[in-house]
Amino acid sequence: MRHRRKGRGLSRSRSHRKAVLRNLAIAVIEHRTITTTLAKAKEVRGLVDRLVQYSKKGDLAARRRALRVLPNKKAVGILFHEIAPVMQDREGGYTRIIKLGQRRGDAAELAILELVGFEGTLIKRQEKAKSEREKRKEREKKEREEAEAAAQAEAAAAE
Repeated sequence: MRHRRKGRGLSRSRSHRKAVLRNLAIAVIEHRTITTTLAKAKEVRGLVDRLVQYSKKGDLAARRRALRVLPNKKAVGILFHEIAPVMQDREGGYTRIIKLGQRRGDAAELAILELVGFEGTLIKRQEKAKSEREKRKEREKKEREEAEAAAQAEAAAAE
């Protein structure tokens, strides 16, 4: 029986589960949004909400509490200096879960976990990546054309 058993096991040992949740929380804080399975998103949501609550207090004790949960100074710095000011007037509900559907390989339910107030960061990142891909393709095409022109010039000079 499952009496008094909170949370999801995620088919992992306790230490592995703790590490996975810490890493997901760090990723959410650094990137403002992540794509993961629905179960992991639901599980890490409480951790991230608690960390944002600590960051809103902003004192040394809250910072140390956050460092105990997330031993990553960079992520805690982002949390206290960039995320906390945006969340200062919110009473709760700092994260949002958006269901995406099933993953092709194993049909696992996927979801986007994002910080409220930082909407569109995933879209901006995708647009930036797309524009960089297009620039790279144009640059490669230009280099290819230059190489072909040089090869033709060599062939003409050899004749």
